[in-house]
Amino acid sequence: MAIATRGSYQRVSRATGRIILHVILLGGAVTMVAPFVWMLSSSLKKNLEVFHIPPTLIPAVPQWHNYVEIFKVVPYSRWFLNSTFIAITHTVLYLFVASLAGYTFSRLRFPGREAIFTLYLATLMVPGEVTLVPKFILMKELHLIDTFAAVIVPGAFNAYGVFLLRQFFATLPDSLEEAAILDGASYFRIYWNIILPLAGPGLATLGLFSFMGAWNDFLWPLIVINSENMKPLSVGLASFHGLYETNWPYLMAASTLALIPIIIIFVVAQKYFVQGIALTGLKE
Repeated sequence: MAIATRGSYQRVSRATGRIILHVILLGGAVTMVAPFVWMLSSSLKKNLEVFHIPPTLIPAVPQWHNYVEIFKVVPYSRWFLNSTFIAITHTVLYLFVASLAGYTFSRLRFPGREAIFTLYLATLMVPGEVTLVPKFILMKELHLIDTFAAVIVPGAFNAYGVFLLRQFFATLPDSLEEAAILDGASYFRIYWNIILPLAGPGLATLGLFSFMGAWNDFLWPLIVINSENMKPLSVGLASFHGLYETNWPYLMAASTLALIPIIIIFVVAQKYFVQGIALTGLKE
């Protein structure tokens, strides 16, 4: 009977623990989702209704035309295309550079490899704000100010992606590379035809991070882009902030539309994203 009582107590304890865990997770989920729900709600309100006390979640009369007006008051379509081009180009260039460097540091043997890699990783400790002025001067000397290249190129060289892919490439068996070398394949052909096709999860994970970073980047494009038609969406959204007034419904509608590409890419790459996070770093 004592054993049965102990077993019942353990089952009750496990059930209580699961309930507490689910309550905590539910609270965290609500905390993260609530700002997006409020953003969607505010995008359908009138400007004065946003400041209504007490706050209302459901608009009295949904203002669907807010989503149409943002295309009339600002060049939203142009900004959206600019951000799409910048994010895609940056991601492709970033993946190529990071995968090439990651392959070099993980599969090739050369003097000073570990020391160079350690110094490269040390650049992650330097705050981005410290490098803003040197990067700006470099872009100015190269006559790239107010061009897409000034936004795309500097961010394509980052130690984080190299580290992530180096760890992922280290999990691949050496036998594949050895067989290719015996067949006379060059290092670049091994990288292009053997390593990259097997690195789908790692590339998808890094690509998702890269795309999100480029899509949401604000400070650097704000510094190097001057023309209205060259602005990415993140910088263009600031146009809804006036000196004396901010049109919050328009800003929330524009921000809601800006979320769509990120959501689509995450849903498409979610499978590879989870695999990449799970597999990266399993082998040193």
